[in-house]
Amino acid sequence: MRKRAIIIIGAVASLAAVATAGTAAASQIVGRDDDRPITGEALTAASVAALASTGEGRVTATEVGDEDSYYEVEVTLDDGRQVDVQLDERFEVVTSKTDIESADDGDA
Repeated sequence: MRKRAIIIIGAVASLAAVATAGTAAASQIVGRDDDRPITGEALTAASVAALASTGEGRVTATEVGDEDSYYEVEVTLDDGRQVDVQLDERFEVVTSKTDIESADDGDA
Protein backbone atom coordinates (compact mmCIF):
# COMPACT_ATOMS: atom_id res chain seq x y z
CA MET A 1 0.00 0.00 0.00
CA ARG A 2 2.83 2.40 0.88
CA LYS A 3 4.61 1.68 -2.42
CA ARG A 4 1.37 2.37 -4.31
CA ALA A 5 0.94 5.69 -2.51
CA ILE A 6 4.52 6.69 -3.37
CA ILE A 7 3.91 5.84 -7.03
CA ILE A 8 0.67 7.83 -7.09
CA ILE A 9 2.30 10.83 -5.40
CA GLY A 10 5.17 10.65 -7.90
CA ALA A 11 2.69 10.62 -10.76
CA VAL A 12 0.93 13.66 -9.32
CA ALA A 13 4.21 15.54 -9.10
CA SER A 14 5.14 14.65 -12.67
CA LEU A 15 1.78 15.90 -13.94
CA ALA A 16 2.24 19.45 -12.68
CA ALA A 17 2.74 20.76 -16.20
CA VAL A 18 -0.21 18.73 -17.44
CA ALA A 19 -2.39 20.17 -14.69
CA THR A 20 -1.55 23.70 -15.76
CA ALA A 21 -2.50 22.96 -19.36
CA GLY A 22 -5.69 21.19 -18.28
CA THR A 23 -6.69 24.13 -16.12
CA ALA A 24 -6.35 26.50 -19.05
CA ALA A 25 -8.50 24.29 -21.26
CA ALA A 26 -11.18 23.75 -18.63
CA SER A 27 -11.33 27.40 -17.57
CA GLN A 28 -13.64 28.11 -20.48
CA ILE A 29 -16.44 26.03 -18.96
CA VAL A 30 -16.31 26.93 -15.27
CA GLY A 31 -19.65 27.39 -13.62
CA ARG A 32 -21.53 25.27 -16.13
CA ASP A 33 -23.46 22.41 -14.61
CA ASP A 34 -24.20 20.31 -17.67
CA ASP A 35 -22.59 17.04 -16.57
CA ARG A 36 -19.72 17.31 -19.04
CA PRO A 37 -17.03 14.70 -18.40
CA ILE A 38 -13.44 15.74 -17.83
CA THR A 39 -11.33 15.05 -20.94
CA GLY A 40 -7.75 15.11 -22.17
CA GLU A 41 -4.87 16.07 -19.94
CA ALA A 42 -7.25 17.42 -17.30
CA LEU A 43 -8.78 13.94 -16.99
CA THR A 44 -5.36 12.44 -16.34
CA ALA A 45 -4.46 15.03 -13.72
CA ALA A 46 -7.87 14.84 -11.99
CA SER A 47 -7.78 11.04 -11.93
CA VAL A 48 -4.30 10.94 -10.42
CA ALA A 49 -5.28 13.49 -7.75
CA ALA A 50 -8.50 11.67 -6.85
CA LEU A 51 -6.81 8.27 -6.62
CA ALA A 52 -4.04 9.75 -4.48
CA SER A 53 -6.74 11.06 -2.16
CA THR A 54 -8.59 7.76 -1.85
CA GLY A 55 -5.50 5.55 -1.87
CA GLU A 56 -7.25 2.86 -3.92
CA GLY A 57 -9.99 2.20 -6.43
CA ARG A 58 -10.73 3.18 -10.01
CA VAL A 59 -12.22 6.28 -11.59
CA THR A 60 -15.77 5.53 -12.71
CA ALA A 61 -17.17 8.98 -13.55
CA THR A 62 -16.02 12.59 -13.90
CA GLU A 63 -17.61 15.99 -14.29
CA VAL A 64 -16.39 19.49 -15.13
CA GLY A 65 -18.15 22.45 -13.53
CA ASP A 66 -19.82 20.44 -10.80
CA GLU A 67 -22.10 22.41 -8.49
CA ASP A 68 -19.75 21.73 -5.56
CA SER A 69 -16.35 22.26 -7.18
CA TYR A 70 -14.42 22.83 -10.36
CA TYR A 71 -14.05 19.10 -11.01
CA GLU A 72 -15.74 16.04 -9.53
CA VAL A 73 -14.22 12.58 -9.80
CA GLU A 74 -16.15 9.51 -8.71
CA VAL A 75 -13.90 6.70 -7.48
CA THR A 76 -15.20 3.20 -6.85
CA LEU A 77 -13.19 1.63 -4.05
CA ASP A 78 -12.08 -2.00 -4.03
CA ASP A 79 -14.93 -2.86 -1.61
CA GLY A 80 -17.55 -1.31 -3.94
CA ARG A 81 -18.13 1.95 -2.06
CA GLN A 82 -18.10 5.12 -4.13
CA VAL A 83 -16.28 8.30 -3.17
CA ASP A 84 -16.95 11.65 -4.81
CA VAL A 85 -13.71 13.65 -4.79
CA GLN A 86 -14.14 17.39 -5.36
CA LEU A 87 -11.13 19.17 -6.90
CA ASP A 88 -10.32 22.82 -7.50
CA GLU A 89 -8.91 24.18 -10.76
CA ARG A 90 -5.37 23.21 -9.67
CA PHE A 91 -6.45 19.60 -9.08
CA GLU A 92 -6.20 19.96 -5.32
CA VAL A 93 -8.76 18.11 -3.21
CA VAL A 94 -11.44 20.42 -1.82
CA THR A 95 -13.51 17.68 -0.19
CA SER A 96 -14.48 14.07 -0.59
CA LYS A 97 -17.61 12.20 0.39
CA THR A 98 -18.39 8.50 0.44
CA ASP A 99 -21.76 7.80 -1.19
CA ILE A 100 -23.96 5.55 0.88
CA GLU A 101 -26.08 3.31 -1.32
CA SER A 102 -29.45 2.41 0.17
CA ALA A 103 -30.46 -0.07 -2.55
CA ASP A 104 -28.49 -2.91 -0.91
CA ASP A 105 -29.82 -2.16 2.57
CA GLY A 106 -33.12 -3.97 1.96
CA ASP A 107 -31.49 -7.18 0.72
CA ALA A 108 -30.41 -8.44 4.14
